[in-house]
Amino acid sequence: MGSTIPIALPALKTSPKFIFFTDFDGTITQQDSNDFMTDNLGFGPELRKKGNEDVLYERRDFRDSFRDMLDSINTPFNECIETLKKNITLDPGFKEFFEWAKENNVPIVVLSGGMEPVIRALLAHMLGEKEAETLQIVSNDVAVRKGKTSINEAGGWEIVYHDDSGFGHDKSLEIRPYARLPAEERPVLFYAGDGVSDLSAAKETDLLFAKAGRDLVAYCEREHVPFTTFQDFSEILATVKDIVAGKLSVKEAAIGRRS
Repeated sequence: MGSTIPIALPALKTSPKFIFFTDFDGTITQQDSNDFMTDNLGFGPELRKKGNEDVLYERRDFRDSFRDMLDSINTPFNECIETLKKNITLDPGFKEFFEWAKENNVPIVVLSGGMEPVIRALLAHMLGEKEAETLQIVSNDVAVRKGKTSINEAGGWEIVYHDDSGFGHDKSLEIRPYARLPAEERPVLFYAGDGVSDLSAAKETDLLFAKAGRDLVAYCEREHVPFTTFQDFSEILATVKDIVAGKLSVKEAAIGRRS
């Protein structure tokens, strides 16, 4: 009998036994690029934190709160990118994790509530263009704002959401087709995230890594979603290595907050 694997699942191209889905901002990076722009170029941290809290406690959709954040930024898009390159840094353990995953056939899929042009520019800057091109990225886009002629003029850009969901990009929609594969074809699925844009993905994989001290931890505890925390990707790498080697099960790894 032939394989029942759908052709539209690019992470299955190399027939992996494990797939690693991950958020970008505040997870692969040490800072959140959208938060940084909002705090320094937009309406500031107080309104941003109030918006995040409203999303976390389901008083508001992420897409509306996030659009308000980005609409408060008047800086031309190319200048935003240059500012971010100077201020956003890579998680100290990600490069080693990236190399290990590449050598061990563990595809990394970046699922972001941010904007793909920002992510690609930062990854090319931090990893190198050639390496960045190997990563599958599913995210939102950027377009010229109505009445403007270029994203690179003041007030000239706006976010274009990936889908019509309340998240703007419902990450669960990307993960679910993999999760629903027949048992004999389904890889073990991991996810790493940190904040409110990760809420839709939190329940979809076999093991969730939630960044210590961030909003996703509080959500998982409130909703009784199994997870383990991480400080940086060196901890993720150690756990994933043990699972791949058969020394640890995903259930054993989901210990909640690490002491």
